[in-house]
Amino acid sequence: MLKKKPPTNFTELPELLNLLKRNPQILDSLPADLFTNKERKELGKRWQIIKLLHAEVPHHKIAAKLNVGVATVTRGAKMLKNPTGAFNQLLKIYDK
Repeated sequence: MLKKKPPTNFTELPELLNLLKRNPQILDSLPADLFTNKERKELGKRWQIIKLLHAEVPHHKIAAKLNVGVATVTRGAKMLKNPTGAFNQLLKIYDK
């Protein structure tokens, strides 16, 4: 019998997130189990960056508003350049 190779990094994360479709009640507690308070705040900031970039707010204004570095905002902008990337897919759903 072949043993499954142990997962590395985030290899199982997409599968776990897909399980949430069948168990949506878990979604409320999952972030607290996966991330520290600081990490959750940072994830929230990342999403705010993406929304503000999508609304065409200038990088320096986003950085000042969210108290993050311009490089952090620029990273988000790079992600938005991929039209089939997850952020763009989420924004299409979010904008509906």
